[in-house]
Amino acid sequence: MSRVLYEHGLVIGKFYPPHLGHEYLIRSAAAHCRWVTVAVLGSVVESIPMRRRAAWLRETFADAPHVRIVAEPDEAPINYGCPLIWAAHVNAMREAIACADRAFGTAPPVDAVFTSESYGEELARHFAAAHVCLDASRHLYPVSGTAVRASLPAAWTWLPSAVRAGLALRIAVVGAESTGKTTLSRDLAAAVRARGGIWERTDWVAEYGREYSANLLALARARQPGARLEDVVWESGDFAHIAAEQCQRETAAARCGSPVLVCDTDAMATCLWHERYMGRASDRVAEIAAAMPPRAFYLLASDEEVPFSDDGLRDGEHVRQWMSARFREQLATQSVPWITLRGARQARLEQAIAVVDRAIADAWRFAPPLEQRTA
Repeated sequence: MSRVLYEHGLVIGKFYPPHLGHEYLIRSAAAHCRWVTVAVLGSVVESIPMRRRAAWLRETFADAPHVRIVAEPDEAPINYGCPLIWAAHVNAMREAIACADRAFGTAPPVDAVFTSESYGEELARHFAAAHVCLDASRHLYPVSGTAVRASLPAAWTWLPSAVRAGLALRIAVVGAESTGKTTLSRDLAAAVRARGGIWERTDWVAEYGREYSANLLALARARQPGARLEDVVWESGDFAHIAAEQCQRETAAARCGSPVLVCDTDAMATCLWHERYMGRASDRVAEIAAAMPPRAFYLLASDEEVPFSDDGLRDGEHVRQWMSARFREQLATQSVPWITLRGARQARLEQAIAVVDRAIADAWRFAPPLEQRTA
């Protein structure tokens, strides 16, 4: 139902991180208000920057241009019985509204406050607005920020897709040609899926560059029957396209997968393939790689113990050792942890599973929110 009853609705919160209860609250306000301001109120002590939380919400509500999402610092402690502390919080909210006015155009005064909290009546009084209390008992959306921070995998299905994409552990498998990385990627995703529960959603992202290479070869053969891979003429723009598409497919998979996403290569690897084919680095491909969501871990597939197999889309065995060395050099210059996987197929899989388990154990350690530090 969409029935506009208010001119300007206000929704406030830490959104640490945003969950489907928050989404429900904002969507309800959007359905019944001509304008909605969402104030993401964050503290520097919290481990997800408030601007990142706001970005996730903007992505979630990209279809609602009348919803104005802004981030505003709020370092005041929580004490609902103290008028001075209330004033400090309300001042932060008014700053957020002013920020939204500057960014999106001036909205009418707030005439409705949407919350699911006991403080809603007092908050509405400060704005001389109506209080719309939604799902205070949490029957519709039995989730809270506290529960999400306590166990992200357990709360995974209660996260909007943009938040899942932002928080998924991305395990990237990289390596030279014919090193078994695609086989390993599939095996690793299957092993995590086999654990059941939320892990059944674990996906892997195929290497788009191979698909693109096959397409270029098919186009070359349409012009010249019998053309081989070495007859394909590569351009720098091809690699920028490959890197961008790889990132897009990765994000699409992360939106609907489990807390772990297995990636068969990524844009960082595309930088090295640009070097290989074009003889130089590409600033554009490097920019795309730098903008990727964080990797949790890199797994480098060794060229040892794996016989070279030419499937018609590979350079040749003479390039394999050189590319493996370039991968080691590149991985050593960046901050993401990595290891080289060696041995037969099962041994490599066991090493990879151990990495995933370690990454899960170390991930999603949220700093306590401000109110817990000041309680």
